Amino acid sequence: MITIDVDDTLLNDAGIVTEGTKQAIMQAMERGVKVTLATGRMYASAVQVAQQMGLNVPLITYQGSLVKNLIDGETLYERFVPQEITELLFDYADKHQLHLQGYFQDRLYGTEDNDKIKRYASIAKVPYTIEDAAFLRAKPLTKLLFFEEPDVLEIHEQHFKKVFGDRVYITRSKPFFLEVLHRDATKGHAVRFLAERSGCSMSDVIAIGDSWNDHEMIEAAGLGVAMDNAIDSLKAIADYITRSNNDDGVKHVIEKFILK
Repeated sequence: MITIDVDDTLLNDAGIVTEGTKQAIMQAMERGVKVTLATGRMYASAVQVAQQMGLNVPLITYQGSLVKNLIDGETLYERFVPQEITELLFDYADKHQLHLQGYFQDRLYGTEDNDKIKRYASIAKVPYTIEDAAFLRAKPLTKLLFFEEPDVLEIHEQHFKKVFGDRVYITRSKPFFLEVLHRDATKGHAVRFLAERSGCSMSDVIAIGDSWNDHEMIEAAGLGVAMDNAIDSLKAIADYITRSNNDDGVKHVIEKFILK
């Protein structure tokens, strides 16, 4: 089984899966290899990428909060942010004037129609809905995301880790996205779940990623691969470093370890 991160891994900087990478994925699938996505994106966003490549397997989305079948839309695994932490974070965002958005039933919600939610929706290619904080505080949210400058997020990230400890999973998918999820909502947990369900040993799993949110998946896989454009801390724990997302790094991994 191969699990592939989407942004800055499968997609190049133009947001495209190259034809060469698509061909390599198809050839791996023809050899009986299960290929899936493991992304922080919403399911509604990940589906758009998966369909470009003809994938028909469960997708790991929201960092591992939601594993859902592509064919029939059946939910196989789902975790939510604890309600009391959701409420604390909305209070915190209001106090510190931070942009906080939530995800409920695979829909993107914000409390203010600003440039940040518009930019995020444009990147993910999904619509968004504006509701007041009271609406979101009362819902079981799949994920909460702060969108701010990296240096601002660094301060708040350290505070959250100190206050919440292991009650939640805190990670970043990009320097300006700080995400808070259920503590078992990691790509590592989800990959283990999917491998066991598929009858695949973790030693036979290849995981490919580039960012903070890929750490658990890279550590869990039999072969953890970091992109050449990955953050240094991911490269440090990877078993192999492939080419960059702009140089068909995913294609290179498949050719080297599957198709050779």
